[in-house]
Amino acid sequence: MKPLVSCQLDYKFYDDTCPSLTKIVRSGVWSAIDNETRMAASLLRLHFHDCFVNGCDASVLLDDTSTTKGEKNALPNRNSARGFEVIDNIKANVEKACPSTVSCADILTLAARDAVFLAGGPFWQVPLGRRDSLTASENAANQQLPSPIEPLENIIGKFTSKGLDIQDVVVLSGGHTIGFAQCSTFKTRLFNFSSTSQPDPALDASFLESLQSICPNQVDSDTNLAPLDSATTYRFDNAYYTNLLNNSGLLQSDQALTGDNRTASMVLNYSKYPYLFNKDFGASMVNMANLGVLTGKDGEIRKNCRVVN
Repeated sequence: MKPLVSCQLDYKFYDDTCPSLTKIVRSGVWSAIDNETRMAASLLRLHFHDCFVNGCDASVLLDDTSTTKGEKNALPNRNSARGFEVIDNIKANVEKACPSTVSCADILTLAARDAVFLAGGPFWQVPLGRRDSLTASENAANQQLPSPIEPLENIIGKFTSKGLDIQDVVVLSGGHTIGFAQCSTFKTRLFNFSSTSQPDPALDASFLESLQSICPNQVDSDTNLAPLDSATTYRFDNAYYTNLLNNSGLLQSDQALTGDNRTASMVLNYSKYPYLFNKDFGASMVNMANLGVLTGKDGEIRKNCRVVN
């Protein structure tokens, strides 16, 4: 079952009220990636972390207040979610051109699409018309976001509870073809897999060796970064799936896709057919961007993405 809200969104939503929107967003994303290549992955992840917590409503962008603990300090986001300043800058430029017209949720959705495209990935049309939430929840973020150390069954459950399916799991995991992960998210695979005091036997030996040099077995390496795709770190392509077939998936949740009969054949297909991956990735991103959106008179159009009006 796919979310039904897409019928309330429209590809031409801002054509009359903010015709320069897509240019402003793309220019802001381009300059951010030009300044720091890694930002492409950060913007994609920020959109994912927004949509998975009570829908694509820009709740992830809200700062804490005296009465609300927002999502920025939830475990999956704390010291790892990035790109807030990029969205702030784009929003400021959009406000200059079209005051109080474009939601932060739509800006984040467009920015994620452009980040993928500018990193060499596919381009897809984005229906618009989302509105911004009035609240955020640290607790919801802790519960709803998939974790790289939980079993694949749990991750599939989190996707299907949103109206996404197993194909969306495999396709959207392919977003890990760009970006980095902190050592703390996969270190047990290197030194103490399943409490055995040994590395994960499935890891390719030379890949294991290079990871152990990035993440030595000591606490102060927890925040060191390793590329999610060591083959083509900054290029959005299908190498992620080839890495999985070579036992070089960084996260346990990624590598698990090759060991489940519901997902293994998709991994194989996407490793062989980059065109298929690009097409399906765009489709799954639209599915995800339709999750729990606020439209019509619900929510608001924030003037500043960090605070409600």
